[in-house]
Amino acid sequence: MSLEAIKNIGAAEAQAQQSIAKAKELAIESIENAGKSGKDSIAKSIAHAEAEIAELTRSSDQKAAEQAMELASATANRTATLRARSESRLDKTAALIAERIVNI
Repeated sequence: MSLEAIKNIGAAEAQAQQSIAKAKELAIESIENAGKSGKDSIAKSIAHAEAEIAELTRSSDQKAAEQAMELASATANRTATLRARSESRLDKTAALIAERIVNI
């Protein structure tokens, strides 16, 4: 083989090694970028989920408070009704007791 051919083969091998090294660099860089992009995407998803959880929690707390107020109102109304009924019966009961004591 001529010296020129050997030089050409050597240059081609050197260029091939440079191309391989550059390809490896690009592959590593692409993997790192994909990792960063994935992490960013995960962080955004987590932030979105946390915001949604906060909104659902606020909404459920508000509903629970409204239901508690409705229950308290219904209980107060029922208590007032029972109190009124028992007070009206109290007079009748006192009269009945007094009548039985007098008739003994």
